[in-house]
Amino acid sequence: MNSKLTAPSLFSHNYAEARRAFLAAAESRRLPVDSYILDMPGHDGETLATDVVLDGPKDAANLIITISGVHGVEGYPGSAIQRGLLEMGPLEASNTAVLHVHAINPWGFSWSHRTTQENVDLNRNFIDFSAPLPVNDRYANIHDLLLPASWPPPADSEEQLRGMAKVWGDKGYQCAVSLGQYRFPDGLHYGGEKPTWSNETFRTILQHYATRCQRIGSLDIHTGLGPYGYGERIFGCEYEDASLLRARDWWGDTITSVNTGSSTSVPLTGPIQAALFRECEQAEQTNICLEYGTYPQMQTVLAMRGAHWLTRYGSGDSRQSAAIRQSLKDAFNPQDPWWQNEIWTQGKRVFQQAVAGINRHP
Repeated sequence: MNSKLTAPSLFSHNYAEARRAFLAAAESRRLPVDSYILDMPGHDGETLATDVVLDGPKDAANLIITISGVHGVEGYPGSAIQRGLLEMGPLEASNTAVLHVHAINPWGFSWSHRTTQENVDLNRNFIDFSAPLPVNDRYANIHDLLLPASWPPPADSEEQLRGMAKVWGDKGYQCAVSLGQYRFPDGLHYGGEKPTWSNETFRTILQHYATRCQRIGSLDIHTGLGPYGYGERIFGCEYEDASLLRARDWWGDTITSVNTGSSTSVPLTGPIQAALFRECEQAEQTNICLEYGTYPQMQTVLAMRGAHWLTRYGSGDSRQSAAIRQSLKDAFNPQDPWWQNEIWTQGKRVFQQAVAGINRHP
C-alpha cells in the first residue's frame, strides 16, 4: 500500500472534478466502474452518476463498504477518502473486498445542496413508506421560524427559536430540527413521500454486490457535527448488543451512540444504514457514520436554513443566491489544508481498523 499520499491533492473543487478523479483512480488500478446515471444535468451540464467500484474478489466473505455524498455537498471528504484508498493499492487480505459507492446523491453534490433533487434529506428517506409516516410535532412549531419570509432571518423569529430551545433543551431542540419530518416538503430534513432515486439506486447496488458476503463493515462519511477536524465514529447498527461490542473491538471506546446520547448526532428516522439491514440480512454487520466536525452548529444550521429558504422562496438577487450557496458549501467543506489532512489521516486509519477488525473473525 502507498502510504505517502497527501490530503490536499485528494480533494476536488466540484463534483465533476471529484468524479473524474475517482474514475481515474479506478482506471489506474484497472478496476471496472459500474455507473448509475441520473437523467438530470449537473450544475455545469456534466453527467450525474453514482459510480461504484469493487476492489477485491467478488466472492469475498468480508465486504467493507464506503459511502460518500449522502448529503450531497458533504461529498468532498468522502470522495477524497475513497480516491485515496484506491490509490493506496489492493488489500493484503485475500478474503476481503471493498465496495466504494461514490456520490450516492450526485445531484446534491453537483448543485451544492445537502438534499436530493426532490428536496429530500436522503438520510431520512430509508423508511417503510407503506406504514404510517413518522411524526415530528415539534418541527411543525418552528418550520416558519426556521424559514421566514425574508433573509437573513429577522430578530423576532430568532428570539422565538431561542425561547423554544430553552424550553425543550439542547437535545430536544436538535431533535425538533433534525430528527426528520414528513409534513413540509420545502422544510429542513424532509424525509419524502416515497423512496428517492438515490434510495432505490443504493438498494440496487446492495442487491448486486452485497447479498453473498458473510460480514459487512460500512463507513458512511459525513461532515458538519462535532469539533473541527475530528471524525466521530457514530455507531450505525440496528441492534446494540454484539454489534456494539464488535464496533468497540474494531475502533475502540471512541465509538459513540445516538441511542445512549453519547453522540453529537440524534436518532434519525430512515438513515441509509436501514437499507443495509433490509437488503443484506444474511450478513453480520458493523456499521458506522464517520462524522467530521466543521464549524459551530449554529453556523452550519444557519447555512442549511439559508439554502432551504432559497429553495422555498427564491431570490431576485443573484449575488444573494450565490452567497447563500457558497455559505452552505463552506460550512460543510472547509478549504483548510489542516482540516483536509485530518479527514484523510483519520479516514485512512478508520478504514484500516475496519479491515483488521473484519479479518479477526473466522
